[in-house]
Amino acid sequence: MQFPAVMPIRPRGPIDAEVRPPGSKSITNRALLVAALAEGTSRVIGGLDSDDTVAMRSCLAELGVEVHRLEDGWLVEGGQLRAPTRTLDAGASGTTARFITAAAALVPGRVMVDGSDRMRQRPMNGLTEALAALGVRVEQLSTNPGLPLEVDGGGLAGGSVTVDGRRTSQFLSALLLVAPLAQGPLTIHLFGGELVSRPYVASTLEVMRAFGARVEEDSGPTYRVEPTGYEAREFTVEPDASAAAYPWAAAAVSGGRATVLGISPTSLQADLGLLDVLAEMGCEVERSPAGLTVVGRERLRGVDVDMNEFPDAVLAAAVVAVFAAGPSRIRNVANLRLKETDRLAALETELERLGAAATSGPDWLEVSPGPTRPALIRTYDDHRMAMAFAVAGLRIPGVVIDDPGCVSKTWPGFFDELERW
Repeated sequence: MQFPAVMPIRPRGPIDAEVRPPGSKSITNRALLVAALAEGTSRVIGGLDSDDTVAMRSCLAELGVEVHRLEDGWLVEGGQLRAPTRTLDAGASGTTARFITAAAALVPGRVMVDGSDRMRQRPMNGLTEALAALGVRVEQLSTNPGLPLEVDGGGLAGGSVTVDGRRTSQFLSALLLVAPLAQGPLTIHLFGGELVSRPYVASTLEVMRAFGARVEEDSGPTYRVEPTGYEAREFTVEPDASAAAYPWAAAAVSGGRATVLGISPTSLQADLGLLDVLAEMGCEVERSPAGLTVVGRERLRGVDVDMNEFPDAVLAAAVVAVFAAGPSRIRNVANLRLKETDRLAALETELERLGAAATSGPDWLEVSPGPTRPALIRTYDDHRMAMAFAVAGLRIPGVVIDDPGCVSKTWPGFFDELERW
């Protein structure tokens, strides 16, 4: 898909939209990996086709997994992974980099994993230390905290291991996803019992169990995974609640209405937590099997909220806060500094371009509304910056998004969809 260098956003009145976002990136990459590890042919329906999931499919292909495109998803020929002949490229995808590194432990041979410049700066050591404790040789090939890595696989021992989940839940998810292929039962403990973005781990367990894994979780929390392997099956990916944040935010700032179709009210996706934040800000939230709806109100309230369990929704919430009647504070989101960009710093800078007063700390962001103004918004090659600030342009004349093509990471058709709202 071709994108212009910049994308002006057309202001408008209250929106009235029904939106079915693309499939969840997080669930798609989990399902693709598990299907690749399962014996037999699995069908993954409704998954997201974007830069991140292309990276996962490309890495799996290098490991000998055949993935065939269907009209509504993919057929995945799972089974034994083979040693690749060239370096696996995770691109800018954190899930691909972490999950494929763990899967490389199962490969009979050496696996090199690399990625984008930003991915080289994002941490991997919490995962590599856990793999090393399980007998896997992992070598960091530069002074970067992340990629490139070389993994000397051949199998994953069972036993007991502790993983650090304080910066990202993806280290724990990566170990869980490969644990059914370990040589014996694997028990995973959390360092200090701490875990950010906990609902993402619930999504990991949901996908694993759908493919026949047996996982026990206690209140420690400790996870015990039996070496059952996976069973091939058909799996349907829900629409992405992380993407749904933007039509919901658009309803809030425009005083309109947005219904997101296809996500169950009982879904485990983390970013459904944004609905509670928007309700606290004064929006009306309707939940039914037919769809999840946000109705904006003329006057929004500032909030003080802990968004540790759904940090990807912080960008949408921060933009909505620009239009509130008072200041907002978003807390306990230190891991936003380790994402596609330092999102707290990026939000502080770009919110001020719009006229708000914004201040960030180690794990918090404060937003105080001010007279809004036109702005060229830098996106830092971060899809969520582009989508969140495009929402502001529905209300503020003169908002222009720089490098709009970065939305290809998770929602390539976002700007076309935005124009229909």
